[in-house]
Amino acid sequence: MNKPEKTFSSSKASVLPLDAEEQSLTELDNKKRPKTPPTQSIESYFPPSPYGKKRHQVQGDRTIPTRERNIVRDFQMMVSATRVVQNSLDIPEQTKRLNAYFRTELLNDASAWNDFDKDSANFHGRVYHYTKKAQNTSSLSPEPESFVIPSPKTPRFEILPAISKNGKRILMKPTEIRVIDTRPFKTLDAPDLKDDFYMNLLDWGTNDCLAVGLGTSVFLWNANNSRVYRLCDLVIDKVTSVKWSSVGSLLSVGSNSGKVHLYDTQRLRRVRTWNNHSMRVGAISWKSNILSTGGRDHTIFHQDVRSQNPHFNRMQQHSHEVCGLQWNNEGTMLASGGNDNQLLLWDSHSSSIVHRLNQHTAAVKALSWSPHKRGVLVSGGGTNDKTIKFWNTISGKLTSSYPVGSQVCNLKWSKKTDEIVSTHGLTDELNSSGSQIIIWKPYKLKKVATLSGHDNRVTYMTLSHDGDIVVTGGSDETIKFWDVFSSAKQIEIQKDRKSCVR
Repeated sequence: MNKPEKTFSSSKASVLPLDAEEQSLTELDNKKRPKTPPTQSIESYFPPSPYGKKRHQVQGDRTIPTRERNIVRDFQMMVSATRVVQNSLDIPEQTKRLNAYFRTELLNDASAWNDFDKDSANFHGRVYHYTKKAQNTSSLSPEPESFVIPSPKTPRFEILPAISKNGKRILMKPTEIRVIDTRPFKTLDAPDLKDDFYMNLLDWGTNDCLAVGLGTSVFLWNANNSRVYRLCDLVIDKVTSVKWSSVGSLLSVGSNSGKVHLYDTQRLRRVRTWNNHSMRVGAISWKSNILSTGGRDHTIFHQDVRSQNPHFNRMQQHSHEVCGLQWNNEGTMLASGGNDNQLLLWDSHSSSIVHRLNQHTAAVKALSWSPHKRGVLVSGGGTNDKTIKFWNTISGKLTSSYPVGSQVCNLKWSKKTDEIVSTHGLTDELNSSGSQIIIWKPYKLKKVATLSGHDNRVTYMTLSHDGDIVVTGGSDETIKFWDVFSSAKQIEIQKDRKSCVR
């Protein structure tokens, strides 16, 4: 049977009646469609506009994933604790031992023993260490669905776990004990060695020769063959200071008349003489080819040994004798101490005073710059002061001050360890530090060792070129040699970047 055809007209379309099946489908489709009454608002079918309203979100609009924490990986990607950092020059041996032990036992790091035992042939200063992927049981933040409370009988809850072989080796390795001999291993007679706090008559050069001023003469002691010979004799003029050049074999000699002589010790002849000072020259310091001298006339002169001019700079800010003079290791700042109780810091480029430090109450002769930390200076006061002070020369502030109970004649910072050596003179009645040499841990001034051997105050001191030997001269007219730093470990120093060309 054929379906009835649909007819259309231009004005109105007429639809033929549908059969029963098509009519039921049409009614079902109409029921599924939502009906909007004409009188009802359409806002209920759409979310309200957020304009002008405070946004409220419970969970936020971002999802931050939670990553599994692996303490073995995180710990071993750090720099090894055995590497020396500039800000922590001396890591205690016990700290290194415990660090290596916990790495071995808790993290199962087989290379911890090699890092701890620096004498091992397998030690290479490792920075990164790669291990197998840790199991989920070691995670600190497991997934909630996989979290299972472990049994108390698991190895992680054992009270006395078995120590591994490497752990036992770390704990049983003997601690290296540094032994300092408190007796001098060599003594030289020094007749006519003046007992004058304001002079500097002892200095060890880079050529391993010790220069000593005795009366009107200068003597040299060769450390390689122990031979002694006379360099010069000023006849009627007294020697008041000696100082080796930082390079070569040039020795500068200050005299009581104010003259400064320059000698070539290889050819044993005088090279030049300066007559800038009008009174004795008790302090000398070198910076490359620049010779700086301080005298009793309250004046500091800079002489260039390459120039024919008598001097290129004259500085007079002290009101009494200049008895301490020391360039820093970079050659950018000069420290001068005087009998006016002042410590002055000079800029090398402008020759102007950077800081004027007036905290001492007596003459400042003992000066030493730290070779391990930039801008750190230590100074010692005379009889009425009896203190050792540490300075931050960058800010010009006093960082610490410690009373030592006796006159501080000399201070030297060790080249090998972060320690200082001091020699002492006049003392209090209740203090026994007079005529002693004391080794200190700086900053807290913890005493490491005390050396006794001189009968009177220790007026002069110098260090050997390699930094192992301390040489002292006293008013008892003897020169003594002390083996202090030969058994000490050389600390590593992170070198700073080279300064730009100015």
